[in-house]
Amino acid sequence: MLGMIVLVLLSWLLLRFTIKQPLSVLGYRPAGLRLQQFAIALLLGILVSSAVHWTESLVTMSNWKLNPEYSWADFMTVSWWNFKSVWFEELLFRGALLVLMIHGLGVRWGIVLSSMAFGMYHWFTDGVFGNIPIMLIVFITTFIMGLVWAYAYAKSGSMAIAVGSHLGWNGASSILFSDGPNGEQLFVQVTGISYMPLAGIPSLIFFVASNAALPLILFFWIKYNIAIQSKPSQVNRQSVDSDI
Repeated sequence: MLGMIVLVLLSWLLLRFTIKQPLSVLGYRPAGLRLQQFAIALLLGILVSSAVHWTESLVTMSNWKLNPEYSWADFMTVSWWNFKSVWFEELLFRGALLVLMIHGLGVRWGIVLSSMAFGMYHWFTDGVFGNIPIMLIVFITTFIMGLVWAYAYAKSGSMAIAVGSHLGWNGASSILFSDGPNGEQLFVQVTGISYMPLAGIPSLIFFVASNAALPLILFFWIKYNIAIQSKPSQVNRQSVDSDI
């Protein structure tokens, strides 16, 4: 929590004393529109993450069972953990620094550089630094997701879509399907004698395809259904879509 408070304070200082913009440039106004975008993105994140996990169970011939020991305390603990981790990443990579990069370098380079930083950040958070093949795979998948989330800000002028879909994806994975460092949650995977774990090339293909599903869906929704918002910096008034 302290990290988020520090990031918000630093964001305010950076925006105020560099490009003379208020914190609202991150896009929480108008509240009604932002809540609507957040809710749709949250639902998309939950649905796509759930579809990926159920598809994996079909491919591997496994099942999910309700965890009889799951409690509201578990739900609140992991929900709070997800909330903090998502907001920390979004403030860091789709917050003030992205605004400043778009202001100084243009939309295309701002989006690309923030996404590269997002991809490299996951080398350390996922604990894969030093394993070159895994680093490459992690970088590509998180870079693509970072591109779409940064594009969401560039197109809408708000963090709402990125935060919503990020929370939905991570929340469904960890809270519903026990995927993460928090142990068994609402559903627990059950394997039997027919279980066929994914390995090798099939595992790689499934990993890449599953991680491409959400950014692909979000991209087309943003591109064709989100109106381009005026950027407070007023830098490069060309169409965002044509610029990237």
